[in-house]
Amino acid sequence: MNPVILIILLVPIIEIYLFIKIGSQIGAFNTISLIIITAVFGLYYAKYEGLNTLKSGVQQIVKNELPIYEIVSGAALAFAALLMILPGFLTDIIGLLIIFPWTRKLFLKNISKKKQNNKKNFIEGEYEDIDEQK
Repeated sequence: MNPVILIILLVPIIEIYLFIKIGSQIGAFNTISLIIITAVFGLYYAKYEGLNTLKSGVQQIVKNELPIYEIVSGAALAFAALLMILPGFLTDIIGLLIIFPWTRKLFLKNISKKKQNNKKNFIEGEYEDIDEQK
C-alpha cells in the first residue's frame, strides 16, 4: 500500500484514539484547552525559529554562500507550523519535534543520508557514438 495513503488513513485514527484516551483522563474542557495551548505555543515558537532561520540565511547570503540548510529548515518549519495548526496530539508532537532546532537537525541529517545513499546507486560513465557507415 502507498505510504502516503497509509499515513492519511492512520493519522486521523490515531488522533481520535488519543482524543478519547486523554479526554477520559483529564476531561473534555482540559483536552480542548491543551490542544489550543499547544497550537498557540507551537505557532509562536515556529515564528521565532523561522525568524532565526531567516537571519541565518541572510548571513549566508552576505558571506556569498548558498543557504541550503536554511532553505530546507524554513520549509520544515512551515510544515511544522501546519502540523501545529491541525488539531490533535500526534500532529502537535511531530510538529514540536520539527520546530526544535536539535531534533530538526537530526531529521534533516537522516533525510540527507538517505539521499546520499540513493546517489550511490547511479553509475557514471562516458559514451561515444559510433558511426557504423565507416
